Amino acid sequence: MKMAIAGAGMIVHDLFRFIHDVNGIELTAIASTPKSIEKVKTLAEENGIPAYYADYDALLTDPNTEVMYVATPNNLHYEMVKKALNKGLHVICEKPFTSNIEELEELRDLAKEKGLILLEAISTQYLPNALKMKEMIEEIGDPKIVIANYSQYSSRYNAFKEGKVLPAFSPDFSGGALMDLNIYNIHLITMLFGAPKEVTYAANIEKGIDTSGIISLDYGNFKAVLVGAKDCKAPITTSIQGNKGAFIIEGPANVLPKFKLVLNDGTVTEYDLQEGTHRMFYEFEQFADIIDRKDYARADAMMEKSLIAMDTATKARRSGNVVFPADEPYIS
Repeated sequence: MKMAIAGAGMIVHDLFRFIHDVNGIELTAIASTPKSIEKVKTLAEENGIPAYYADYDALLTDPNTEVMYVATPNNLHYEMVKKALNKGLHVICEKPFTSNIEELEELRDLAKEKGLILLEAISTQYLPNALKMKEMIEEIGDPKIVIANYSQYSSRYNAFKEGKVLPAFSPDFSGGALMDLNIYNIHLITMLFGAPKEVTYAANIEKGIDTSGIISLDYGNFKAVLVGAKDCKAPITTSIQGNKGAFIIEGPANVLPKFKLVLNDGTVTEYDLQEGTHRMFYEFEQFADIIDRKDYARADAMMEKSLIAMDTATKARRSGNVVFPADEPYIS
């Protein structure tokens, strides 16, 4: 697939660490804002990308592009994806897919209307270790308690405290701890168990944004607690506990470097199907295959997973009074 990149932030730098090893992907162009043009030029030259642009709209007219990878700030995802779909491009959008469930439902419908493929770049859903855990879920018996903690002190938090406006800590940019970190916990748990019956969020809010918080998911027969924090740090771990045993993950849900199955009889088995491969490699390998084959059934299946995760995230935010400007058209 011939793919252009909208954005030049940290996630794009991560992309360049592995993308040249993915079969079937040809990079055609890259764009960002005018103030980042020198950065974009350098990235294009270093990575053999033939075209670069100083604004996102110019990227939409690149004649060699078939697929757009949207890696802009969160609040621009909806607008950029919509423009790309209306230009007839397939789209891969970085997580979080949109600012809220209403935006995502509209984009889903537009992609269907245009006969295009729309996918979320969310590593958790494609990691071999996560898929293996899903395959083995009955090993732990009936689920009872889930505790997932992704607490990572942000390198930008001190600047935020000093008064600087940063996208990661701005409601205008649809930022915050839930959308940045806890979204991975949401994807993992909804991937394993589907949509919860009830969702609540208790957030620590500073300057209108959640710097940390605890999501409670009620599945009826079991409960899940998801912690995401950018203002403090702790070991990043997840335990998924059932009446026969538990899965223990040491590491974040977007990497899931390995996991253990610990049974009630004391048996411990460790699994790692990834062996150090970059966390994003697997998703882009699948994206290339889905788009090359025009596999709409697989694309639809992945969209359903994204819809469940985004619906859960939206319900959580609004229950915790974390509201973005992007939400205003949809709430009274």
